[in-house]
Amino acid sequence: QGQLVESGGGLVQAGGSLRLSCAASGRTFSNYAMGWFRQAPGKERELVATISRGGGGSQYYPDSIKGRFTISRDNAKNTVYLQMNSLKPEDTAVYTCAADPILHHLLVFTTDKDINVEVWGQGTLVTVSS
Repeated sequence: QGQLVESGGGLVQAGGSLRLSCAASGRTFSNYAMGWFRQAPGKERELVATISRGGGGSQYYPDSIKGRFTISRDNAKNTVYLQMNSLKPEDTAVYTCAADPILHHLLVFTTDKDINVEVWGQGTLVTVSS
């Protein structure tokens, strides 16, 4: 059974930066596309970023994130990162990483109720103060 463990969350002031990490175990990490999702209190889960499997040559960000966050992966360390810059109070949420062999599953998970994602982490809280 694969496992994902996030770290790096915390409290930061608006305009600041944080780097989240997600350590994977129990799977061949490079065979999985990876993604970060977030969920704020009272809101639906939303996709933050995805990165393709293997070398991670393809990344996706929604428009609300583009230019501020960067997803990357280090297959030697079985870890995916989310570098978050220029943080805003509206970025406050629980951030969760996810893994699936099929990138498309990560991309459509929040919009297609028939799609499941294979592995989820437990989440890490990011709080951005104004």
